[in-house]
Amino acid sequence: MTINGLDWNSVDDVLLDMDGTLLDRDFDNFFFEEELPRRYAALHRLSEQAAREKLFALYRAVEGELAWTDLHYWTRTLGIDVVALTQELSGRIGYLPGAEAFLQGIRAKRKRVTVLTNAHAEGVTIKCQKTGVDKRVDRIVNAFEVGCLKMRSDYWPACQKLVGFDPSRALYIDDDEACLAAAQAFGIRHIYHSARSSTKLPAHPSDLYAPLENLQALIS
Repeated sequence: MTINGLDWNSVDDVLLDMDGTLLDRDFDNFFFEEELPRRYAALHRLSEQAAREKLFALYRAVEGELAWTDLHYWTRTLGIDVVALTQELSGRIGYLPGAEAFLQGIRAKRKRVTVLTNAHAEGVTIKCQKTGVDKRVDRIVNAFEVGCLKMRSDYWPACQKLVGFDPSRALYIDDDEACLAAAQAFGIRHIYHSARSSTKLPAHPSDLYAPLENLQALIS
């Protein structure tokens, strides 16, 4: 059966991003763009604007590297226990609309479901404790297990070796176009863009990849 251009009979493996695809990216946006700069400002007696500018420059300096999502790196760099702060604010962690129904529907189709995330293992653990997403999928693979982030070309052959999927029979959904581009270059057959990564922001459909504002549309 073909839905939104997808023939489910041609899919064995469903590869899913976590933050911004299954889980609401509002948590991460709030954490890194608002609360962490606020805590840094208080710790170092800076204005919140000065703290934001300092932290955003630090983020950009390691964007695309494992340090970008390494909670221990940020703890050392900022002098704030970022793991503890993640736990403190975990009440804001939740699913995107339609994500839970999508996971249930995929289970009914008997597809293997693997979450591929750039997130650090300790952050993943906290999000699993809050949402139970690990109980709804077959496996969660963080980028530190693979050795690099998903937008890197060397991620995908290493990930394939680790997980064991056939790219020609795989579906991949992510809100990051750079990650989708790397997956497409590797030969992942079915590529979709999560167009509404946060419930607090409007949708931003991709011009390059088939957009989904709600994952449930793929199984409805």
